[in-house]
Amino acid sequence: MRAPLDRISAPFFPADAEWVNVARLRMDQQLGRPVLIEFWDFCRCNSLRTLDYVRTWHARYAAAGLRVVSVHAGAYPPSQDPAQVRAAVQRLGIEHAVMLDTDYTLWNEYGNEAWPARYLFDRRLRLYSMHYGEGAYDETQAEICELLEIEPEPLAALRPQDAPGARVGQPTAEQPGAWSGPYEAGAVWAVLEPAADAAGDEATVRCNGRTIAVAHPGCYTVVEHERHSVGVLELEVGAGVVCHAVQFTPGLIAD
Repeated sequence: MRAPLDRISAPFFPADAEWVNVARLRMDQQLGRPVLIEFWDFCRCNSLRTLDYVRTWHARYAAAGLRVVSVHAGAYPPSQDPAQVRAAVQRLGIEHAVMLDTDYTLWNEYGNEAWPARYLFDRRLRLYSMHYGEGAYDETQAEICELLEIEPEPLAALRPQDAPGARVGQPTAEQPGAWSGPYEAGAVWAVLEPAADAAGDEATVRCNGRTIAVAHPGCYTVVEHERHSVGVLELEVGAGVVCHAVQFTPGLIAD
């Protein structure tokens, strides 16, 4: 969504915030370059699905002047632990700057309402565009290139449902805890964490007859369909794993 011109300036980063991959950044020192801010959570499937696009923009356009900052605001116990966030950043191979918004200071400054959410600021650090949720990747890339005054490169959709104009279904809402039951989605995810005293094969879950190892806290794909589908989830979580939530993402609607 394109923002009103010349009205909203970029909020400053909290002075006491922790940073990953870079020394502490100051927003006022970014003046003269476009800045892309992405609020995310490594325990949210929608954030993980957007992450590869954010990494692509950093890889393509950092040398041309774009600053990319992923602001991590955790919604679950493991993603509220700075040590676990740092481990996730390393595990996910994130090379751009990551700020830990542990107490939601910057989230509240923005009045943010979703994961993921991205805010693109121009060279004067005025809001240029914003987007809640997945999608609109081609639009964001075009806007980045407008601000950098360069020709946009082709951006391939990583999933069929990401393509412009793709028809996707409405997935079931997130369910708390180790939930089982009927659902509608293209994929089902579970926010899982090995129990503190789990050992060996205890850190596993069973989902619709399939065993899934839980090596670290995070959001795991437990069911995947080729198209948007109706199904029944049967999730069995033993003593070696904590399940914080079950999440759903959309799939393509069959023609």
